[in-house]
Amino acid sequence: MKYVETIVIGGGQAGLAVGYHLANRGLPFLILDANQRLGDAWRNRWDSLRLFTPARYTGLLGFPFPARGDSFPTKDQMADYLEQYARRFQLPLQLGTRVSKLSKEGDRFVIETASQCFEAANVVVAMADYQIPKLPEFATELDPAITQLHSHDYRSPSQLRDGGVLIVGVGNSGADIGLEVAKTHPTWISGKETGHIPWPIESFMGRFVLIRLVRFAGHRIFTVATRVGRKHRPKLLSQAGPLVRVKPRDLTAAGIKWVPRVEGVRNGLPLLAGNRELDVANVIWCTGYQHTFPWIDLPIFGEDGMPVHERGIVSQAPGLYFVGLRFLYSMTSSTVTGVSRDAARIAGAVESRSRVTAMQPRLAAAKAS
Repeated sequence: MKYVETIVIGGGQAGLAVGYHLANRGLPFLILDANQRLGDAWRNRWDSLRLFTPARYTGLLGFPFPARGDSFPTKDQMADYLEQYARRFQLPLQLGTRVSKLSKEGDRFVIETASQCFEAANVVVAMADYQIPKLPEFATELDPAITQLHSHDYRSPSQLRDGGVLIVGVGNSGADIGLEVAKTHPTWISGKETGHIPWPIESFMGRFVLIRLVRFAGHRIFTVATRVGRKHRPKLLSQAGPLVRVKPRDLTAAGIKWVPRVEGVRNGLPLLAGNRELDVANVIWCTGYQHTFPWIDLPIFGEDGMPVHERGIVSQAPGLYFVGLRFLYSMTSSTVTGVSRDAARIAGAVESRSRVTAMQPRLAAAKAS
């Protein structure tokens, strides 16, 4: 059992942002990440993925993104940037270490992995709740000859069989992947969009003017500290975000056909609302993720299965913190744009708790004397 004062679980942008602020405060910590290489959570997404924000708004605190400010980084550029960031600030990392259980014994947290255990006074869970792909139960009933992929596992059209493709879900992943596969396969898309940004984000106005307005609104106005933020937060947490780069008209222009929602399976084929079977060779489920942390064995969850916290601080388990959750404080909390602010607050809370903990033995000795 190895003791580390603060364990940070997750080495993505949230974990590195937390590490930056802990290091600036001179606090001992260790970042654990399940990937063999830092940034692989980005590298292992579909090949054509690019960020929605220009490079000037994509860097973490202390190190601007090394690209032209108005360019939109690729997922591999983002992964490489995270590696450079950790190296630049010499953040202590242990890769290839997947946490299988987080529990508590006495006043210390116990962090279990496949090969070792840690004890810690503080734990920061630094990741979004995008870990376990969500699939409908009837997905297993599809004909085995149909290639099924979740967007989490999709990389490129080369993974698909010849023949038609059904995209299930009209979020940003579904729209981006749909446009790509439509170039080589007949494509249908099922679902209802939850709105879209009406202007092209890569236009001059989009890159230099409108992105500033959207960023300001998401970072400063839609927060838990404002009435408008608190009003809209439940809705924003319960549905997919608006389409950003791709617009519904772009999907239609690419030859993608819109179909009703998928209700089940019949004769091994997807069954659409209206009692229609769709004969396709491939199904790509762009249906999001299960919002849960099944490896956390602590009584900190609400009825919705999500951790109960106050801006990332968990009062039911003192010393436990979250960074990177959707709308933890604002709409930008799960993005590179907003994670540094939340990380700074949590690092400050860890520092304050460490000071109190360090004083307790001296206070006890003084009281005894």
